[in-house]
Amino acid sequence: MKFCLVVIGKTVEKHYIAAIQDYVERVQHYTAFDLEVIPELKNTKSLSKEQQKEKEGELLLKALQPGDTVVLLDEHGKEFRSVEFAAWVEKKMHTVARRLVFVIGGPYGFSPAVYAAAQEKISLSKMTFSHQMIRLIFVEQFYRAMTILNNGPYHHE
Repeated sequence: MKFCLVVIGKTVEKHYIAAIQDYVERVQHYTAFDLEVIPELKNTKSLSKEQQKEKEGELLLKALQPGDTVVLLDEHGKEFRSVEFAAWVEKKMHTVARRLVFVIGGPYGFSPAVYAAAQEKISLSKMTFSHQMIRLIFVEQFYRAMTILNNGPYHHE
């Protein structure tokens, strides 16, 4: 199986880019992991929030493959402690056949069609973070989960 993080728009802050790439490379020592960037919409000033979510949703759905298990990173999703998230990932490693795809949406969230395509939702915090920062937080937590599952020294109880 393969893990994938799909995001809308490229990361622009240099320090986030470097840190995200560092954690992606660390994760790849443990498992197959891709970061897929969907180009952000152009000329969004004329679009309502709903229209923007719909158009982003269409792009997100095109990025999915048949057989993907889709998990949205969403403020209304299930929250985990790091050890619980690691156990959840391990369970998915035994039950997901193809790709486990985590999705970070655009600034206004997800369209109804994207919610309908998802099997689960996860929340990384009750707090709100920028879309740039949440990418870093997710890949760090995913790396932490991999180290927990592999008895690495990164995570301490």
